[in-house]
Amino acid sequence: MELVLTRQYNDKGVSGTLTFNGERICDSIEPPWRNNQRQISCIPEGRYLLTLRSSLRFGWHLLVNNVPGRSLILIHAFNYALKESRGCIGPVKKLTGPGQGLSSRDALCGLMQLVLPCLNKRKPVFLTIKS
Repeated sequence: MELVLTRQYNDKGVSGTLTFNGERICDSIEPPWRNNQRQISCIPEGRYLLTLRSSLRFGWHLLVNNVPGRSLILIHAFNYALKESRGCIGPVKKLTGPGQGLSSRDALCGLMQLVLPCLNKRKPVFLTIKS
């Protein structure tokens, strides 16, 4: 499975659209590009393997693997990238501004319903990030 995240950059945050086979799944928010600095920047464009992860803080979510110079980059629920993200990707139902959106938990739920059948069958799920 190949997901595509197409980004729009802004100094206040990154907004994007997440698609599968050309169909929109949801929008996304991230912190602005700050040269891939840990905890304050979105990650570089590229292709990444996604795996399932769970934590007490975020529940079930996705881990973005093999990010150059970074670790623990997650796809989890949040609605305001500058305040709630440390470099992670937040799926949202609706964008409200650069790096801001609404209904992130609902968007994450929809994304998880799409990818879980593949992950449960041990089939790879990739995320390609581009502008």
